[in-house]
Amino acid sequence: MNKKTTLLISLAILVVGAVVTLIIFNTEPTAKRGGATKQTAMLVNVTEAERGTFNPTIVAMGSVKPSQDIILSPRVSGEIIARADEFVPGGYVEKGELLLRIDPSDYKNTLQQRKSELQQARADLNVEMGRQNVAQKDYQLIDETLSGENKDLVLRKPQLNAARSRVKSARAAVEQAQLELDRTSIEAPFNAQILSRSVNVGSQVSPGQDLGRLVGLDNYWVEATVPVSKLRWLSFPGENTSRGSEVMIRNRSAWPDDQFRKGYLYRLVGSLEDRTRMARVLINVPDPLGYKSDKESLPVLMLGSYVEASIKAGEISDVIRLNRDYVRKNETVWVMEDEKLRIRDVKILLKDAHHAYISEGLEEGERIVTTNLSTVVDGAGLRLESDTSAAQNTSSNSN
Repeated sequence: MNKKTTLLISLAILVVGAVVTLIIFNTEPTAKRGGATKQTAMLVNVTEAERGTFNPTIVAMGSVKPSQDIILSPRVSGEIIARADEFVPGGYVEKGELLLRIDPSDYKNTLQQRKSELQQARADLNVEMGRQNVAQKDYQLIDETLSGENKDLVLRKPQLNAARSRVKSARAAVEQAQLELDRTSIEAPFNAQILSRSVNVGSQVSPGQDLGRLVGLDNYWVEATVPVSKLRWLSFPGENTSRGSEVMIRNRSAWPDDQFRKGYLYRLVGSLEDRTRMARVLINVPDPLGYKSDKESLPVLMLGSYVEASIKAGEISDVIRLNRDYVRKNETVWVMEDEKLRIRDVKILLKDAHHAYISEGLEEGERIVTTNLSTVVDGAGLRLESDTSAAQNTSSNSN
């Protein structure tokens, strides 16, 4: 094949390629804007905004502490000669119940001695009263007017005052001896559970010595922390109410989900928690160990437990209540309006564990977008997933 033939074949190939390319471009379909926009509208689910009056629940965490906690100590010394069976760790005792008895022999003897001294002082006073009568008659016989001091000496008033003082002192000594004798019987100062015991029968004790630790049975406290901003929604006992906000106590790690104990806000502690800078509150829980109730129906609240406290806050009226998951970044809410996405700034009065309570930025009945979107642009097209599903069902039924 010569050069001329090769050149002609190459030109022919180029011409055929150009013609095929031109045909492809001339027959390409034209894109339509309307169809493309409709296909890119994002599928979403919505919920209607709900306006009303609500009681939020503020969830706080706290630890269980005793409301009454003492180290029992004697006020007199001696040997322990008796101990109550319930004075053991874990035992329950009622107020006034005898726990320990110290040997009272020495104190009985002292009391008897003091009573004898009182009788002697009274006898001395009676003798002096007789002398007073004699002195009065002697003074009348003198028939002279004496100065006040000399008259008192003649009438033996200093001796009378001394005799009366000795009677008062002896009576006080008897009362003190009786007190010390009574203190040999050590009783429970309140309804209590015994946490520890340090002595037994035969132990020698002295004033101030540790006999055991007692905590009150009637109430426990839960010390919890709440944000300072939420304190205005909580109520504490005061002039207007004898009981604070109601609280549900749950121990998620130990109790079934349907079990709880009921308590009430008791006090606002006047200092912030060091690490979190949140407010400290005390929650009063009555009968924490079920001592006065059916123990099978109430879970036992153990000291030192870490518990969850759901506090019933005060009433909030004329607000939109919204699931807090639907509040987006920078306190905004996505609203579907005229099939478009609108990003609304809202004013949130309070957030609890599940809801946000909105006072401004939303109206009742508006459609709140609940779907999480990857691309968020104000004015973006939206369509409901429920409408798409209905259209697909209609198409299937017609076929």
